[in-house]
Amino acid sequence: MSEARNIKYSIVVPVYNEQESVTPFYGRVRDVVDNIARPFEIVFVNDGSTDRTAQVLKELASVDSRVTVVTLRRNSGKSVALGVGFSIARGEYVITMDGDLQHNPSEIPYFIEKLDQGYDIVCGRRITHAGSYVQRTSTWVANRVLAWLTGINIHDWGVGFKAYKRELLAEVPIYGELQRLIPALALRRGVRVCEVPIRVMPRQNGASKYGVSRKVHVLLDVITVRFLLRYLSRPLHFFGTAGVVSIAAGSGIGFWLLYRLLTGVHVMPDHGPALIFSAVLILAGVQLLALGLLAELQVRHYYQGRGQTAPYEVADIIRAESSEERISD
Repeated sequence: MSEARNIKYSIVVPVYNEQESVTPFYGRVRDVVDNIARPFEIVFVNDGSTDRTAQVLKELASVDSRVTVVTLRRNSGKSVALGVGFSIARGEYVITMDGDLQHNPSEIPYFIEKLDQGYDIVCGRRITHAGSYVQRTSTWVANRVLAWLTGINIHDWGVGFKAYKRELLAEVPIYGELQRLIPALALRRGVRVCEVPIRVMPRQNGASKYGVSRKVHVLLDVITVRFLLRYLSRPLHFFGTAGVVSIAAGSGIGFWLLYRLLTGVHVMPDHGPALIFSAVLILAGVQLLALGLLAELQVRHYYQGRGQTAPYEVADIIRAESSEERISD
Protein backbone atom coordinates (compact mmCIF):
# COMPACT_ATOMS: atom_id res chain seq x y z
CA MET A 1 0.00 0.00 0.00
CA SER A 2 2.82 2.39 0.82
CA GLU A 3 4.39 1.59 -2.54
CA ALA A 4 1.20 2.67 -4.30
CA ARG A 5 1.17 5.96 -2.43
CA ASN A 6 4.79 6.62 -3.39
CA ILE A 7 4.23 6.34 -7.14
CA LYS A 8 4.87 9.74 -8.65
CA TYR A 9 4.06 9.17 -12.33
CA SER A 10 1.72 6.83 -14.12
CA ILE A 11 2.23 6.40 -17.86
CA VAL A 12 -1.08 5.28 -19.38
CA VAL A 13 -0.82 3.69 -22.82
CA PRO A 14 -3.92 2.49 -24.74
CA VAL A 15 -3.02 -0.07 -27.42
CA TYR A 16 -4.95 -1.89 -30.11
CA ASN A 17 -3.28 -4.50 -32.35
CA GLU A 18 0.26 -3.26 -31.67
CA GLN A 19 2.05 -6.58 -31.11
CA GLU A 20 5.20 -5.43 -32.95
CA SER A 21 5.40 -2.09 -31.18
CA VAL A 22 4.67 -2.62 -27.48
CA THR A 23 7.97 -4.34 -26.59
CA PRO A 24 10.30 -1.70 -28.12
CA PHE A 25 8.01 1.02 -26.77
CA TYR A 26 8.28 -0.42 -23.26
CA GLY A 27 12.06 -0.65 -23.56
CA ARG A 28 12.38 3.01 -24.59
CA VAL A 29 10.07 4.20 -21.81
CA ARG A 30 11.92 2.12 -19.21
CA ASP A 31 15.29 3.51 -20.29
CA VAL A 32 14.02 7.09 -19.92
CA VAL A 33 12.17 6.81 -16.62
CA ASP A 34 14.95 4.77 -15.01
CA ASN A 35 17.07 7.91 -15.30
CA ILE A 36 14.40 9.91 -13.49
CA ALA A 37 14.86 9.31 -9.78
CA ARG A 38 11.14 9.12 -9.06
CA PRO A 39 8.84 6.09 -8.73
CA PHE A 40 6.70 5.38 -11.78
CA GLU A 41 4.42 2.77 -13.30
CA ILE A 42 3.31 1.91 -16.84
CA VAL A 43 -0.35 1.05 -17.35
CA PHE A 44 -1.08 -0.64 -20.67
CA VAL A 45 -4.76 -0.83 -21.63
CA ASN A 46 -5.28 -3.49 -24.28
CA ASP A 47 -8.40 -2.28 -26.09
CA GLY A 48 -9.67 -5.66 -27.28
CA SER A 49 -6.75 -6.44 -29.59
CA THR A 50 -7.22 -9.41 -31.92
CA ASP A 51 -3.51 -10.11 -32.49
CA ARG A 52 -0.83 -11.18 -29.97
CA THR A 53 -0.76 -7.84 -28.15
CA ALA A 54 -2.33 -9.32 -25.00
CA GLN A 55 0.26 -12.11 -24.83
CA VAL A 56 3.17 -9.73 -25.34
CA LEU A 57 1.89 -7.40 -22.62
CA LYS A 58 1.44 -10.32 -20.24
CA GLU A 59 5.08 -11.26 -20.76
CA LEU A 60 6.21 -7.70 -20.02
CA ALA A 61 4.17 -7.61 -16.80
CA SER A 62 5.71 -10.92 -15.69
CA VAL A 63 9.26 -9.49 -15.81
CA ASP A 64 8.59 -5.96 -14.50
CA SER A 65 6.37 -5.33 -11.47
CA ARG A 66 6.01 -1.70 -12.52
CA VAL A 67 3.93 -2.76 -15.54
CA THR A 68 0.17 -3.11 -15.17
CA VAL A 69 -1.91 -4.59 -18.00
CA VAL A 70 -5.65 -4.15 -18.32
CA THR A 71 -7.37 -6.07 -21.14
CA LEU A 72 -10.83 -5.07 -22.32
CA ARG A 73 -13.11 -7.80 -23.69
CA ARG A 74 -13.82 -5.89 -26.89
CA ASN A 75 -12.59 -2.82 -28.73
CA SER A 76 -14.30 0.11 -26.98
CA GLY A 77 -12.41 3.11 -28.33
CA LYS A 78 -9.57 5.25 -27.08
CA SER A 79 -11.68 7.33 -24.70
CA VAL A 80 -12.93 4.26 -22.85
CA ALA A 81 -9.43 2.78 -22.75
CA LEU A 82 -7.99 5.98 -21.31
CA GLY A 83 -10.81 6.19 -18.76
CA VAL A 84 -10.03 2.66 -17.60
CA GLY A 85 -6.34 3.52 -17.42
CA PHE A 86 -7.05 6.64 -15.37
CA SER A 87 -9.09 4.61 -12.88
CA ILE A 88 -6.25 2.11 -12.49
CA ALA A 89 -3.38 4.62 -12.36
CA ARG A 90 -1.98 5.30 -8.89
CA GLY A 91 0.51 8.07 -9.62
CA GLU A 92 0.24 11.68 -8.56
CA TYR A 93 0.61 12.66 -12.22
CA VAL A 94 -0.64 10.82 -15.29
CA ILE A 95 1.15 10.89 -18.64
CA THR A 96 -0.67 9.52 -21.69
CA MET A 97 1.12 8.21 -24.77
CA ASP A 98 0.31 6.13 -27.84
CA GLY A 99 1.97 2.74 -27.99
CA ASP A 100 2.69 2.76 -31.75
CA LEU A 101 6.22 4.24 -31.40
CA GLN A 102 5.16 7.58 -32.87
CA HIS A 103 5.69 9.30 -29.51
CA ASN A 104 9.28 9.59 -28.37
CA PRO A 105 9.71 8.63 -24.67
CA SER A 106 12.85 10.79 -24.48
CA GLU A 107 10.53 13.81 -24.42
CA ILE A 108 8.85 12.72 -21.16
CA PRO A 109 11.20 14.92 -19.05
CA TYR A 110 9.87 18.02 -20.86
CA PHE A 111 6.36 17.21 -19.59
CA ILE A 112 7.63 16.52 -16.08
CA GLU A 113 9.46 19.85 -16.06
CA LYS A 114 6.23 21.71 -16.84
CA LEU A 115 4.32 19.77 -14.19
CA ASP A 116 6.98 20.71 -11.65
CA GLN A 117 6.47 24.35 -12.63
CA GLY A 118 2.86 24.13 -11.44
CA TYR A 119 0.92 23.47 -14.65
CA ASP A 120 -2.12 21.22 -14.30
CA ILE A 121 -2.23 19.98 -17.91
CA VAL A 122 0.67 19.76 -20.36
CA CYS A 123 -0.19 19.13 -24.00
CA GLY A 124 2.20 18.00 -26.69
CA ARG A 125 2.34 20.13 -29.83
CA ARG A 126 3.55 18.40 -32.98
CA ILE A 127 6.25 20.26 -34.85
CA THR A 128 6.26 17.51 -37.47
CA HIS A 129 3.22 15.69 -38.91
CA ALA A 130 3.70 12.35 -40.63
CA GLY A 131 0.27 12.30 -42.31
CA SER A 132 -0.74 13.08 -45.89
CA TYR A 133 -1.55 16.57 -47.14
CA VAL A 134 -5.28 15.93 -46.67
CA GLN A 135 -4.70 14.72 -43.10
CA ARG A 136 -2.49 17.70 -42.25
CA THR A 137 -5.00 20.16 -43.71
CA SER A 138 -7.99 18.60 -41.95
CA THR A 139 -6.03 18.52 -38.68
CA TRP A 140 -5.14 22.21 -39.01
CA VAL A 141 -8.76 23.17 -39.68
CA ALA A 142 -10.04 21.01 -36.81
CA ASN A 143 -7.52 22.52 -34.38
CA ARG A 144 -8.49 26.07 -35.33
CA VAL A 145 -12.20 25.30 -34.94
CA LEU A 146 -11.64 23.61 -31.58
CA ALA A 147 -9.58 26.54 -30.28
CA TRP A 148 -12.27 29.00 -31.38
CA LEU A 149 -15.21 27.05 -29.94
CA THR A 150 -13.56 26.21 -26.61
CA GLY A 151 -11.73 29.50 -26.10
CA ILE A 152 -8.48 27.66 -25.26
CA ASN A 153 -5.50 28.49 -27.45
CA ILE A 154 -4.18 24.97 -27.89
CA HIS A 155 -2.58 24.42 -31.28
CA ASP A 156 -2.76 20.62 -31.41
CA TRP A 157 -5.78 18.98 -29.78
CA GLY A 158 -5.39 15.59 -31.44
CA VAL A 159 -2.00 14.53 -30.10
CA GLY A 160 -2.25 11.83 -27.43
CA PHE A 161 0.97 12.79 -25.66
CA LYS A 162 -0.27 14.74 -22.62
CA ALA A 163 0.30 14.98 -18.88
CA TYR A 164 -2.25 15.70 -16.14
CA LYS A 165 -2.58 16.07 -12.44
CA ARG A 166 -4.43 12.93 -11.43
CA GLU A 167 -6.97 14.77 -9.27
CA LEU A 168 -8.31 16.53 -12.38
CA LEU A 169 -9.09 13.31 -14.21
CA ALA A 170 -11.43 12.07 -11.49
CA GLU A 171 -13.74 15.04 -12.18
CA VAL A 172 -13.76 14.90 -15.98
CA PRO A 173 -16.22 12.63 -17.86
CA ILE A 174 -14.53 10.88 -20.78
CA TYR A 175 -16.56 9.22 -23.55
CA GLY A 176 -16.99 9.47 -27.32
CA GLU A 177 -13.96 11.39 -28.58
CA LEU A 178 -13.71 13.52 -25.45
CA GLN A 179 -10.19 12.35 -24.60
CA ARG A 180 -9.00 15.11 -26.95
CA LEU A 181 -11.06 17.71 -25.09
CA ILE A 182 -10.00 17.07 -21.49
CA PRO A 183 -8.38 20.56 -21.28
CA ALA A 184 -11.70 22.13 -22.31
CA LEU A 185 -13.69 19.99 -19.86
CA ALA A 186 -11.28 20.95 -17.07
CA LEU A 187 -11.38 24.64 -18.00
CA ARG A 188 -14.15 25.52 -15.53
CA ARG A 189 -11.92 24.30 -12.71
CA GLY A 190 -9.43 27.09 -13.36
CA VAL A 191 -6.60 24.84 -14.53
CA ARG A 192 -3.27 26.01 -15.94
CA VAL A 193 -2.57 24.57 -19.39
CA CYS A 194 0.61 24.77 -21.47
CA GLU A 195 2.14 23.12 -24.52
CA VAL A 196 5.54 21.58 -25.23
CA PRO A 197 6.87 20.88 -28.74
CA ILE A 198 7.24 17.22 -29.66
CA ARG A 199 8.28 15.28 -32.73
CA VAL A 200 5.93 12.59 -34.03
CA MET A 201 7.77 9.76 -35.74
CA PRO A 202 6.40 7.90 -38.79
CA ARG A 203 4.50 4.73 -37.94
CA GLN A 204 6.80 1.69 -38.19
CA ASN A 205 4.31 -1.15 -37.71
CA GLY A 206 0.60 -1.71 -38.19
CA ALA A 207 -1.91 0.75 -39.60
CA SER A 208 -3.36 4.00 -38.30
CA LYS A 209 -6.74 3.72 -36.55
CA TYR A 210 -7.68 7.34 -37.30
CA GLY A 211 -8.80 9.07 -40.45
CA VAL A 212 -10.41 12.26 -41.69
CA SER A 213 -13.92 10.97 -40.91
CA ARG A 214 -13.02 10.71 -37.19
CA LYS A 215 -12.70 14.49 -37.05
CA VAL A 216 -16.45 14.80 -37.71
CA HIS A 217 -17.09 12.90 -34.48
CA VAL A 218 -14.68 15.20 -32.67
CA LEU A 219 -16.53 18.31 -33.88
CA LEU A 220 -19.82 16.84 -32.65
CA ASP A 221 -18.26 16.27 -29.24
CA VAL A 222 -17.06 19.89 -29.28
CA ILE A 223 -20.71 20.97 -29.44
CA THR A 224 -21.33 18.88 -26.32
CA VAL A 225 -18.36 20.43 -24.52
CA ARG A 226 -19.39 23.94 -25.57
CA PHE A 227 -22.84 23.35 -24.12
CA LEU A 228 -21.43 21.91 -20.88
CA LEU A 229 -19.05 24.82 -20.41
CA ARG A 230 -21.57 27.59 -21.02
CA TYR A 231 -24.97 26.19 -20.03
CA LEU A 232 -24.36 23.39 -17.52
CA SER A 233 -25.94 25.35 -14.65
CA ARG A 234 -28.40 27.40 -16.74
CA PRO A 235 -29.91 25.24 -19.52
CA LEU A 236 -32.96 27.52 -19.77
CA HIS A 237 -30.73 30.24 -21.18
CA PHE A 238 -29.96 27.98 -24.14
CA PHE A 239 -33.34 26.36 -24.77
CA GLY A 240 -35.23 29.48 -23.71
CA THR A 241 -33.38 31.71 -26.15
CA ALA A 242 -34.06 29.32 -29.02
CA GLY A 243 -37.69 29.01 -27.91
CA VAL A 244 -38.26 32.77 -27.69
CA VAL A 245 -36.71 33.31 -31.14
CA SER A 246 -38.89 30.57 -32.60
CA ILE A 247 -42.07 31.95 -31.00
CA ALA A 248 -41.20 35.48 -32.10
CA ALA A 249 -40.60 34.37 -35.69
CA GLY A 250 -43.81 32.33 -35.78
CA SER A 251 -45.83 35.15 -34.22
CA GLY A 252 -44.37 37.63 -36.71
CA ILE A 253 -45.49 35.49 -39.62
CA GLY A 254 -48.89 34.99 -37.96
CA PHE A 255 -49.51 38.72 -37.48
CA TRP A 256 -48.48 39.34 -41.07
CA LEU A 257 -50.99 36.72 -42.23
CA LEU A 258 -53.66 38.30 -40.01
CA TYR A 259 -52.94 41.66 -41.58
CA ARG A 260 -53.26 40.15 -45.05
CA LEU A 261 -56.53 38.52 -44.02
CA LEU A 262 -57.93 41.83 -42.74
CA THR A 263 -57.00 43.51 -46.03
CA GLY A 264 -59.10 41.04 -47.98
CA VAL A 265 -56.50 38.45 -49.02
CA HIS A 266 -57.52 34.79 -48.82
CA VAL A 267 -54.88 33.29 -46.57
CA MET A 268 -55.37 29.60 -47.21
CA PRO A 269 -55.13 29.51 -50.99
CA ASP A 270 -52.34 32.07 -51.21
CA HIS A 271 -50.37 31.65 -47.99
CA GLY A 272 -51.20 28.16 -46.71
CA PRO A 273 -47.57 27.02 -46.33
CA ALA A 274 -46.73 30.23 -44.44
CA LEU A 275 -49.60 29.59 -42.03
CA ILE A 276 -48.38 26.05 -41.36
CA PHE A 277 -44.79 27.29 -40.94
CA SER A 278 -45.96 29.90 -38.43
CA ALA A 279 -47.83 27.30 -36.38
CA VAL A 280 -44.84 24.95 -36.38
CA LEU A 281 -42.48 27.71 -35.21
CA ILE A 282 -44.77 28.71 -32.35
CA LEU A 283 -45.28 25.09 -31.28
CA ALA A 284 -41.54 24.35 -31.46
CA GLY A 285 -40.79 27.46 -29.40
CA VAL A 286 -43.23 26.41 -26.68
CA GLN A 287 -41.67 22.94 -26.58
CA LEU A 288 -38.15 24.39 -26.30
CA LEU A 289 -39.23 26.61 -23.42
CA ALA A 290 -40.83 23.64 -21.67
CA LEU A 291 -37.67 21.57 -22.24
CA GLY A 292 -35.53 24.36 -20.79
CA LEU A 293 -37.73 24.61 -17.70
CA LEU A 294 -37.55 20.84 -17.15
CA ALA A 295 -33.76 20.90 -17.52
CA GLU A 296 -33.59 23.83 -15.10
CA LEU A 297 -35.59 21.86 -12.54
CA GLN A 298 -33.22 18.90 -12.92
CA VAL A 299 -30.16 21.12 -12.43
CA ARG A 300 -31.62 22.83 -9.37
CA HIS A 301 -32.61 19.49 -7.86
CA TYR A 302 -29.10 18.09 -8.44
CA TYR A 303 -27.24 21.01 -6.88
CA GLN A 304 -29.65 21.43 -3.98
CA GLY A 305 -29.07 17.75 -3.21
CA ARG A 306 -25.35 18.55 -2.97
CA GLY A 307 -25.98 21.64 -0.85
CA GLN A 308 -24.97 23.98 -3.68
CA THR A 309 -26.81 26.49 -5.82
CA ALA A 310 -24.33 26.38 -8.73
CA PRO A 311 -21.18 24.43 -9.70
CA TYR A 312 -18.10 25.76 -7.97
CA GLU A 313 -14.94 24.57 -6.24
CA VAL A 314 -13.16 26.32 -3.39
CA ALA A 315 -9.42 26.66 -3.90
CA ASP A 316 -8.66 28.26 -0.54
CA ILE A 317 -10.25 30.14 2.38
CA ILE A 318 -8.45 32.89 4.26
CA ARG A 319 -10.29 34.36 7.22
CA ALA A 320 -8.81 37.12 9.36
CA GLU A 321 -9.14 36.64 13.11
CA SER A 322 -11.34 39.12 14.92
CA SER A 323 -9.95 41.25 17.74
CA GLU A 324 -11.90 39.24 20.33
CA GLU A 325 -10.34 35.98 19.08
CA ARG A 326 -6.85 37.44 19.27
CA ILE A 327 -7.45 38.70 22.82
CA SER A 328 -8.81 35.34 23.99
CA ASP A 329 -5.72 33.62 22.61
